[in-house]
Amino acid sequence: MSNHGFHAHGPHDHELEHQSHAEPHGMAGRLAVATALIATIGAIFAYMGGLAQLNAGLYKNESAIKKTEAANQWAFYQAKSNRQYLSELAVELVPEARKEFYRSEAERRKSEKVEIQKKAEDLEKQSVEWGEKTERQIHEEHRWQQATTALQIAIALAAIALLTKSRRLQFGVYGVTVIGLVLGVLAWIHM
Repeated sequence: MSNHGFHAHGPHDHELEHQSHAEPHGMAGRLAVATALIATIGAIFAYMGGLAQLNAGLYKNESAIKKTEAANQWAFYQAKSNRQYLSELAVELVPEARKEFYRSEAERRKSEKVEIQKKAEDLEKQSVEWGEKTERQIHEEHRWQQATTALQIAIALAAIALLTKSRRLQFGVYGVTVIGLVLGVLAWIHM
């Protein structure tokens, strides 16, 4: 090219200029936009999957904590039972003057056990509830991962479709994207 407005270029330069002025809404343009959108949605799905996985771990920990607290309450209940039985045995073995003391001790321990048992059962119930929440989160996390994987496959198909200029693969990109979106919606609504 000269400075006087005259320029000459070869066939390769002409093709590059032609492609730079080509319709931006052609196959390459549509797939580029679709790929950007798919990647953005995929990033959101991956984040949601990670969040669900984190929640599942937290819920599992909470379940284990409640289970441990329940076990501690049951051990406390057992200790109260042992003391109650010892007091009941003492009523049979001690002199008459001490029997009333051991009877009242046995009754006190028996009434204390009722509250301890109720607390232990409540903690066991909470442990089961946290376990169920864990399972739901794990299922949701799997859905997010399935959705993310489908979108990653769609992105790979988009690259291949661009390289091969294949319309079939372009439709495959859109089909796999729809599958990924459906899986994402299922994860969102906890199914």
